[in-house]
Amino acid sequence: MSDADLYDYDLPEELIAQQALQQRADARLLVLRRADGVIDHRHVRDLPELLAPGDLVVVNDTRVVPARLVGRRAATGGKWEGLFLQEEPGGGWRILAQTRGRPEMGERIVLVDREGRESESLVLVGRGTGGTWIVRPEAGGVAEGILDRVGRVPLPGYIRGGEEGQGDLARYQTVFARQPGSAAAPTAGLHFTDELLAALDARGIGRAQVTLHVGLDTFRPISADRLDDHPMHTEWCDCPAATVAAIRETKARGGRVVAIGTTAVRTLETAACRSPAGGLTAWAGPTDLFIKPGFSFRVVDCLLTNFHMPRTTLMVLVSTFASRDLIRRAYEAAIRERYRFLSYGDAMLLL
Repeated sequence: MSDADLYDYDLPEELIAQQALQQRADARLLVLRRADGVIDHRHVRDLPELLAPGDLVVVNDTRVVPARLVGRRAATGGKWEGLFLQEEPGGGWRILAQTRGRPEMGERIVLVDREGRESESLVLVGRGTGGTWIVRPEAGGVAEGILDRVGRVPLPGYIRGGEEGQGDLARYQTVFARQPGSAAAPTAGLHFTDELLAALDARGIGRAQVTLHVGLDTFRPISADRLDDHPMHTEWCDCPAATVAAIRETKARGGRVVAIGTTAVRTLETAACRSPAGGLTAWAGPTDLFIKPGFSFRVVDCLLTNFHMPRTTLMVLVSTFASRDLIRRAYEAAIRERYRFLSYGDAMLLL
């Protein structure tokens, strides 16, 4: 049995949520107490009473950009699809691309906008790591503006029949999204509403922000037999000074730091790993932190997260936070109780 096999499970296809709930906070919430293994079934709207005054929730304020690109190869007319990952120094873009044949360096890609009109052009200028390409917009311009004109919503492949319009972008966005840059939503944050945030405030539960721009490698299955051999993706993150101060104040009064999503966990724990021993300081930059067995959590006390795909680094992270046995039991209970899984699905609170 490989390491990845330890994080596998059978996910019934009918439990993969295909659309967001009308009332986001009505999502079901499986509550798992790590101390004694007790499982309770609640709803996300119950979060204020499940947490305590003085706790601090930390959200990821990244904003999903319309990162999916559709076009054709100018040289052959062949269909081309790409996914914007990040802007590189000097104005280039790092992308994942899919097309027939082998594109050549210097080749032009003509992009098609959401109305089917030919619009911007990209030029292939280099190869990146992990099968990525480096491209440059032929006419120049800022990535955010070009993507707003020609990009589509990068809904996960398991969500069928997405409209790829502005409605999807609104649904696939958290209410606290501020910093543009993600190719996928930090899905635990999709359950929050302005009303739920107000209820947390009224309960005396604090809130702080980090930023991690999510790349699709987050969701890829582990292909290596050994976890140590898995090439971990790199994502840009930021744990600002204000959040560090809020965490210090929370810990000093005996409150808990509640990470909303695995992206918040990776950001907070990356900042801790980059800080002097025993401390936490502000930090921003790329992270390739792979949280796996043996990792010691220095910041996060509780975690709210969605139900993840099998054999992924996300399953490894939550299993490291709670133990493989507890997560296995929780997932078995979620499947038995017909919870909704993945991006638009229900959630789990690990206390």
